Amino acid sequence: MDALNLQTPVRVEDIATHPDFRPLAGLVGVAFDLRYAGSNNFAGKVLDQGLDCAWLRREAAAGVEAAAAWLAQARPGWRLLVLDALRPHRVQQAIWADVAGTPAQAYFADPARGSIHSFGMAVDVTLIDAHGRESDMGSGYDEMTLRSHPMLDAEHLALGVLSAAQVAERGWLHAAMARGGFRAIATEWWHFDFGDRDAVRRDLPRVD
Repeated sequence: MDALNLQTPVRVEDIATHPDFRPLAGLVGVAFDLRYAGSNNFAGKVLDQGLDCAWLRREAAAGVEAAAAWLAQARPGWRLLVLDALRPHRVQQAIWADVAGTPAQAYFADPARGSIHSFGMAVDVTLIDAHGRESDMGSGYDEMTLRSHPMLDAEHLALGVLSAAQVAERGWLHAAMARGGFRAIATEWWHFDFGDRDAVRRDLPRVD
């Protein structure tokens, strides 16, 4: 059973004055294009309800900056592109209402437990080159198929489902994010957590 979180939730409307959150616009070497703010996402519609979600908790924000700095040095001209950052609990609830009972449910956290995005401690990210072009990762962002599962990269490479170049791009992304202190997950090449999920849910305030 998860430990009880006694932290008072933070309203996303108050995030700009909260000392523990930083705006994506202020992160050095990081670009962002939040896909849930428009229709370029799995649902084909605006999902963030018009809320300002271009924020991360300061620990995660510092990690993204560290990842971007490593990438810039190791692979000059390349940058991180953030696709999703803070996802308020009310947004997670609305998404869950749409996906519950469908195959897409496997790719979203049940809001009853809480998404790490709702704490500002998870980020969805890809790579862009010096011309702003996104890397070919072998599947699209939020493409909910086995092709998106990094745990299957070796198998998909052997079977020709992914190319060596696509697997290499995933490797660059993983290497950069690991150096920023992030942990990958098995089912989405784009998703990275900062910190232990149980500790985040127990110790930090959720953003509603």
